[in-house]
Amino acid sequence: MSLTEPAVQALIAAINAGDREAFSAALTPDATMSDDGTDRDLADWAEREIFTVHGHLDVISAEDGGRSLAAAYRNDTWGEMRTRWAFTIADGKISRFETGQA
Repeated sequence: MSLTEPAVQALIAAINAGDREAFSAALTPDATMSDDGTDRDLADWAEREIFTVHGHLDVISAEDGGRSLAAAYRNDTWGEMRTRWAFTIADGKISRFETGQA
């Protein structure tokens, strides 16, 4: 497993620490995301799925330096599930991510 992409490393660390500021810092100002194929409001989604419910991501496997992941994701709302994550990087930050159940 090779998770070498610094922006992805920073985002995962921010998720696992519950650090909103570091989470935002890993993203471009106009970053977008989708969950299970549906575009979501990123700030609202992050509050609801990560920060207020103690989200935690454990990487199972990584490809393309970490731009494509399989992970065990858990939070207080949904428990633990296997998820997939795909990241688009622009200027050293994440400009888009797509996640969903794997």
